[in-house]
Formats: sequence, structure tokens, C-alpha cells
Amino acid sequence: MAELEDVKDVQTEEGVVEVAGAEVTGTEGAGAGAAGAPTIEPLMDDIDFDTFSKSDMRVCKVLDCVAVKKSKKLLRFTLDDGSGTERTILSGIHMYYEPDELVGKTVVAIVNIPPRKMMGIDSCGMLLSAVWEVAGEERLSLLMVDDAIPAGAKLY
Repeated sequence: MAELEDVKDVQTEEGVVEVAGAEVTGTEGAGAGAAGAPTIEPLMDDIDFDTFSKSDMRVCKVLDCVAVKKSKKLLRFTLDDGSGTERTILSGIHMYYEPDELVGKTVVAIVNIPPRKMMGIDSCGMLLSAVWEVAGEERLSLLMVDDAIPAGAKLY
């Protein structure tokens, strides 16, 4: 991990931002002062720690990912959540990702949400994503973590 003094945040005319040696192009990483600045939802009201603690967030490995037939939005994920039993989660992110690019990735899911039937398939959890707008266009990034983190690792 980079030390604080090694972290750089530079805006250039080309819209390139550099953070700890990583390069992000375009307005995605440009920050609030740039043209085409991202729009985010307002912060929600505070919750107490006990309420937060009820969410069981786990690292999951994507074993398989396929488009759900007759749906333009849904992807069906088969996940290793570390429990020894494969978990199925549906997520409406097909407009942002093709299924084959997600196989093998390491993602974060809330695993203690009751199953919800979508397109006749039980979805047993929720994948975490970041959502924002740039110039009126919605953007989404599925939260992915280091592949070295084992399936089932709990997030606090």
C-alpha cells in the first residue's frame, strides 16, 4: 500500500488523474472540479453500529457468470462464498459488463439478504457496486477486491 506522501492526485488538460501511481483517464477520476464532473447521490441518514453489523458482507469468487435469458439487464452469478455451497446472485449490470469478463474475479456480496425471485430464479444476496452519473449518463463499477483475499473473508 502506498504511503500517504506517495499518493498523487493530478488533473491534466487531458483529464488524466494519477493516484498512487495508478492512472485513470477521462472524467471518471477527474474529481468534482472538472468539466463533466460526476454526480453522486446524497449521503443517507446515520445508522447505529448494531444496524450496520446486521449486514454480512463477504468476499466471493465468481465461478460462472451468464446472461439471464429474456432479460436485457440481468446476469446470473455462481459464486464461491467460502461456505462450501455455491451461491447464486442475480445482478442487473449487463449493460456495464459482459459475463465472460467477470469469471474469475473477486467481488463483495451481502449474503444474508433473504432470497428474491427474479425471472424465475432465486437470487441469494446482493453484489456491491458503485454508481454515479457523468453528464447525465449513469456509470457503474462492480466492487472487486484483490484476488489474494480468500472466498468467505468477512468485511467489517
